[in-house]
Amino acid sequence: MLKEQHRFFRSVLIACDTMLVVAASVLAYYARFYWFADVIPPQGSSFSYQSHAIPVMIAAPIMLLAMLWTGLYQPRRDQRFHAEAWAIIKAVIVGVALLITLLTVFRRFLLDGRNLSTVQYALFAVQCGMLLLVWRYAFRVMLRTLRSRGWNLRRVAIVGTGRLGQVVLHTLRRNTWTGIHPSFFISHHGETSRRRCAGVPVAGGLDDLERVLDENEDISGVFIALPGKMAATMPELLMRLERYSVDVRMVPDMNPKYLPVNMAVSELDGMPVLSVRESPLSGWGRVAKRALDIAGGAAALAIFGVPMLIIAALVRLSGPGPVIFRQERMTVNGQRFNLFKFRTMTHVDAEQQQLRDAGRGTDAWTKPDDPRITRVGAVLRRFSLDELPQLFNVLLGEMSLVGPRPERPELIDQFRQDWRGYMLRQNVKAGMTGWAQVNGLRGDTSLRKRLQYDLFYVRNWSLRFDLRILWLTIFRGFVHRNAY
Repeated sequence: MLKEQHRFFRSVLIACDTMLVVAASVLAYYARFYWFADVIPPQGSSFSYQSHAIPVMIAAPIMLLAMLWTGLYQPRRDQRFHAEAWAIIKAVIVGVALLITLLTVFRRFLLDGRNLSTVQYALFAVQCGMLLLVWRYAFRVMLRTLRSRGWNLRRVAIVGTGRLGQVVLHTLRRNTWTGIHPSFFISHHGETSRRRCAGVPVAGGLDDLERVLDENEDISGVFIALPGKMAATMPELLMRLERYSVDVRMVPDMNPKYLPVNMAVSELDGMPVLSVRESPLSGWGRVAKRALDIAGGAAALAIFGVPMLIIAALVRLSGPGPVIFRQERMTVNGQRFNLFKFRTMTHVDAEQQQLRDAGRGTDAWTKPDDPRITRVGAVLRRFSLDELPQLFNVLLGEMSLVGPRPERPELIDQFRQDWRGYMLRQNVKAGMTGWAQVNGLRGDTSLRKRLQYDLFYVRNWSLRFDLRILWLTIFRGFVHRNAY
């Protein structure tokens, strides 16, 4: 029911958005070369509808992709209009930038070697943005008006007056875009004297199910929100509902705090499967992230290659010991690997002692003016340059550019017992930088807070999120007050 409604509204939005983008390209042509021609005379006289209007129409698929990227076709529309307006503005900026790039690169094929007017691009951007903003606002007002008058509403009953049933009620009330109106409750008790729940009538108990549905023929759907202890009664309840032509949806009684990753429902040869916990990186997501790691890692090596050679020479001159120090860490699915770092302490034994202290639970964080750290090492730590060799870990596939920072096996064995949900970090590859790091959680900072940020990243991973973190790393990731 929800999915079908969203598909319908999304089809309407896509069709209207496409027509408006095409209309903006036509209006931009006439505005530039006819309506405003006296104000800003065009250079030359060789222009026509075929040469200067039709090429801009390829903005339609580009703009739709940009709007998809900014989330304008997501099913949730409970946010206020200003959030949608900002998404439209971002989509127009990105779409016009891509259009200009495409027409400039392929102007020989698309424009016969000509350049379109800058004024025409500007007019197209303004008109496209205004048309989309007015249309989307009008669409919202129209739906709100229709539904306030009782049109396009789906009246549903909620079976269950407990905590879960009230959660369903409040969720439907927040997401008014669905047009689903909770008309009444049916108590999960056989009989009830309760008459209202959260301001909504209670029509009866489970023993009255058939009578209530017979008396309310306008009900188009039922949301089953029974407490978990009543799961055994579900088959009988479903059989009773088979007599009625209503949509039936079940909401499982599962506390969201125990669902660390977005749960998905799938089907395997007719068998329903609930994915309570799985890695968010699968299919094309895994391919895209790996492609970003290879491209970004190679580009970073090209930029930092010469500085890394200079740093290696300085580390070699700073004292005895290897230039590269290796530490055993854990990454996705508990796999162990050797993490590469430039040596920053006076000798290898100092690094190993730090690891032993951490394994015993001793405070092993380095302090300002730590005598174990060389002068070169202090500079490297201050600017996070000792982490640069991990680019090779990224290219080897042992790490990612973005992800939770890798921890030592002995610390993970300790934290998995002390911190609930800690192992969910291991659902993705360890990273050189992460959401916790760009938010200032480095060095001797709260482990609980750092875990919260890491789990937020795992739950909400996307390629766009990775790109955002990489961008923030440029400004926040290299220098930090706790880096010493």
